[in-house]
Amino acid sequence: MADTPRPQRPNGEHFAGGLLFLAIGIVVSTWLAASAWERVKMRPADRTIQVTGSAKKRIVSDQIGWSAEIATQDMDRTTAYHALAGHMKTAREYLAAQGIRPEEIRVSSAEVEEVFDNEFQGTGEERIQRRIFRGYKTRQGVSVQSGDVERVERVSREITQLLEKGVPVSSSSPSYFYTKIGELKIEMLAEAARDARARAENMLDKAGGGRIGRLRAADMGVININPVNSTDTSWEGKNDTTSLEKDILTIVHVTYEVE
Repeated sequence: MADTPRPQRPNGEHFAGGLLFLAIGIVVSTWLAASAWERVKMRPADRTIQVTGSAKKRIVSDQIGWSAEIATQDMDRTTAYHALAGHMKTAREYLAAQGIRPEEIRVSSAEVEEVFDNEFQGTGEERIQRRIFRGYKTRQGVSVQSGDVERVERVSREITQLLEKGVPVSSSSPSYFYTKIGELKIEMLAEAARDARARAENMLDKAGGGRIGRLRAADMGVININPVNSTDTSWEGKNDTTSLEKDILTIVHVTYEVE
């Protein structure tokens, strides 16, 4: 019977080399794992706090705009136009007498249009529609832009005096503006930023730990100008022109690091 071959033992040199390679691998793996753990352990947490700050201020309009329209109608075009010119002359004289300066007054171009009415005659299938000419209508606008808010406001209320003079005038409500809003925005944004920081510090104090660190981000919100005591806001911002007194509201969104 043939002898069964026996497995050969690795010689001593190969066996020792394998053990050395395995030992080195274990050491390297252990060092890499320890190094990665140390990096995770020592990395500071990304701690931030986001707050919203606001500032509110009462302002009084320093500019006013007001407009009115005069309209006449006559079967004769020339007569209608002459009547309009006469009424506009009376209106301008009235404004001047009330203390409105000539440079504050703007008069638009006169418009003339034909006026028709629809009239129906007959009944059923015999019914027909006719256009009836009613004459010529003329209209012209006059507007005032002034920094004398009180004076123009009074004139707008007393415009009925022109009606008593026979002037066919219709008046619109005044519009109120604040011309220094650009300068005020800078002041309001700074105040809103201070409010945001105070809110953040108060929150951390109440929470029992941490202090405000580096500013991470700041976003200026929209500016809303509302009638007095109104809390209405809009993502596009608001600019009220209906009120003499207004409230301006500025909002900022701020992110701080927490130490």
